Amino acid sequence: MATSSFNVLFLCTGNSARSILAERIIERWGSGRFRGFSAGSHPTGEVHPLALDLLRRNNYVTDGLRSKDWAEFSQPDAPVMDFVFTVCDKAQGEVCPIWPGQPMTAHWGTEDPAAVEGDDLTRLNAFRVAFREIENRIKIFVALPFESLDRLKLQRELDHIGQA
Repeated sequence: MATSSFNVLFLCTGNSARSILAERIIERWGSGRFRGFSAGSHPTGEVHPLALDLLRRNNYVTDGLRSKDWAEFSQPDAPVMDFVFTVCDKAQGEVCPIWPGQPMTAHWGTEDPAAVEGDDLTRLNAFRVAFREIENRIKIFVALPFESLDRLKLQRELDHIGQA
């Protein structure tokens, strides 16, 4: 799978937290080789304030982040995706649009920090846990030897990352 850069779409139901985090994390760790995108099957219409706060605390740019419907990425003028990853269990089971270009897909489920109830510290810690889990998976992903992996071996690696 030889190419100079890859488009990666992260999907979740609400597109307010996990997929948003992943969108920015992959751009940092991908060092220009990966462009991150995110969307949801039923977007909330806003990015969760704790997701934005956590990104800013870690020196990520948050400009332009928005909760968007995954239908945007199935349109003829949308960027063609090389990879599509679901990061929540609800999105994994939903019928996805047909993605132009036949991207590789995998499920990288992460607990929803936006669903955690409690005081501010408890909620922030849930976002930190999700951030670290997503970041660790992305670090493994961007370090894969894409040039030496055929599609079958790459698919096995993608699935394995989701189980880590």
